[in-house]
Order: sequence, then structure tokens, then C-alpha cells
Amino acid sequence: MKVILVNGSPRANGCTYTALKIIAERLEQNGIEAKIFQLGAKPIGGCVACGYCSKAGKCFQNDLVNEVASEMDTADGLIIGSAVHYASASGSATSFMDRLFYSSPASRFRMKFGASVVSCRRGGATATFDQLNKYFTISQMPVVSSCYWNMVHGFTPQDVYADKEGVRTMQVLADNMAYLIKMKAAADLPLPEQPPRAVTNFVRADLYEE
Repeated sequence: MKVILVNGSPRANGCTYTALKIIAERLEQNGIEAKIFQLGAKPIGGCVACGYCSKAGKCFQNDLVNEVASEMDTADGLIIGSAVHYASASGSATSFMDRLFYSSPASRFRMKFGASVVSCRRGGATATFDQLNKYFTISQMPVVSSCYWNMVHGFTPQDVYADKEGVRTMQVLADNMAYLIKMKAAADLPLPEQPPRAVTNFVRADLYEE
């Protein structure tokens, strides 16, 4: 059983990493392997809508997106963390998540557990939290909750550790994810069958028929 954690902050050992580290340590205590990936300060290109992934099964940009996508094939959960940049996730985290989910087959994430973690000095955390959770809710991923919204506050890693409520929130999140992963494994149920895929838009063709 394994959970992938992605640090979407450009700072390798900053506040976001500290929150993810608290979660990873708690997951390991629960017998769940935890692997942290760092996006770092190198640019993460956005999706260019080239369609390559629909044919090759991976993005043509050979970076961390493809590496994490491969890891997700054998993972049970995904946690994405980001600092707040203008009341949103970082640009790198947004580009990473756009490409990770768009370039992946639906089966890669379906019924695997997802959670987002946000760090901020003061404000914008809830808007970022909502933004990140949307990747899970469109991909049939049950979103794991905690005892509060998954956020920590501070300007340094030491500030994060001093945010006792935030630390507890990260620990409870890890415990809940570990519990759900184990419960799913114990149930060993087949995934529910789905109706045929339907793709529509909001333009009615009959309005334009002569």
C-alpha cells in the first residue's frame, strides 16, 4: 500500500514540504509507504493540447509528470501540496496537475484516494484548497478529509510545527487515508460498472437546423 505526495512549492524544504513530511511520517507509522516528489524551481510546462498523450499514453514533455503518473499505477492515494500564490495553487502545481490528470487514462485514478494540503502565511488557503480538490472530484477519487481544512500557517518550517492545530490536522488526515486504504483492501470489491461514456456541449444542433 502506497501514497504519492507531491510538493508543488518551489522551495524544497519549506512550509509545504514540512506539512507533507508530517503526513508521510504518520502514514509510515500506519504501515503505508509514502513517497514525496518535489517539483522544485524548474519550470513545469502547461498542457499544449497536442493530443500526444491520447496516442502514447503519456505526455510528450518528459518530466516529473510522467514519473509520477507511472508511480500512480501502483499507488493507492495521491496528496498534492501547494503554497498559496495569489489565492491559488502555485503555477507549477497547477500545470503539473493539469497535465498529470489530462494525460492519464481514467483507470489510473478511479477510486484511489486523494487529498490536498495548503500552506500559507495568512490568507488564500481555502480558495487554493478548493482548486486542488477539483482534480479529484472530476476523476472519481474519494476525497479524504481531516478534522479541519487541510492547511498549515506560517512563514518558516518552524512556524508550521508551532501551528499545533495544523500539525494535528495533517496527522488526522494521514490516519484517515491509511484507514480508508486498508478498508478498501480488506473489502476487496470489484469496481462498479459504469454506463457508456457520453460527451456533450451546451449547443443544441436542432436550433440551427433549417
